[in-house]
Amino acid sequence: MGKNVAVVTDTNSGIMQEEADRLGVYVVPMPFVVDGEECFEGVNLDAGRFYARQTDGADIVTSQPSIVDLGRRWKELLETYDEIVYIPMSSGLSGSCATACQLAERSGGRVHVADNQRISVTQREAVLDALRWVSEGKSAAETCALLERTKLDASIYLMVDTMAHLRKSGRITPAAAAIGSVLKIKPVLQIQGEKLDAFTVAKTFKAAKRAMIKALAADIAKRFGEVADVHLYVAHTNRDEDARTFADEVRAHFGTPDVYVDRLPLSIACHVGPGALGIGCAKRQFA
Repeated sequence: MGKNVAVVTDTNSGIMQEEADRLGVYVVPMPFVVDGEECFEGVNLDAGRFYARQTDGADIVTSQPSIVDLGRRWKELLETYDEIVYIPMSSGLSGSCATACQLAERSGGRVHVADNQRISVTQREAVLDALRWVSEGKSAAETCALLERTKLDASIYLMVDTMAHLRKSGRITPAAAAIGSVLKIKPVLQIQGEKLDAFTVAKTFKAAKRAMIKALAADIAKRFGEVADVHLYVAHTNRDEDARTFADEVRAHFGTPDVYVDRLPLSIACHVGPGALGIGCAKRQFA
């Protein structure tokens, strides 16, 4: 008989408590600090108030989940489950993965941390993959190995309105930071594994969207096969209508209805600021 395995992730996946309950996954809230006050999305700060304060110049920084709180959460789950597979955000974007690995060493081999190199919609897809593998009877160790083996089977392109927030937080490469000094352009960044890096610049919003679609189409052709072999996504910060329109454009271009649209969690919006719009894909996994 297979072991009873819990799948746990953090809210940088975009999975909040309501969806977590529906999916049968457990989520660890990612904290951020606004003008000295620790905040959690949907708990003591909603999106409207967050973006208003960010636009007004509030001092906003992100933080890791408390190692004490994380340890307590795991301990509670291990009273019910035999093992845990934990899927945090990419180690290239946060120290939370390394912290979780250190904590897992004290679990007697019952907690396996997957350094999956994902964030947002692609991290969410990894969680869905893990849930399926666990339901098929795979152990936490086997599921973790599959998550790490397939970690680069994803791609993200992201247009931001300003580089100021990313430059402040240090979540981008020097090359990407450099384009932030150029005026009247739309920087387009990419995630192929670890950190955000520069991809291109566009003079208009429409041109940026075209560049992202073209880049993703090239990735699919070169790395993943065909459109039928991937899931497609559109993600954004505080631009719902633009995201819906962009998703329709993506569906039309790729000829598929499979485009999942999500708002980036506030813990990511801390870094990319309001007005970000992105496109991504993850390879369908059939392990």
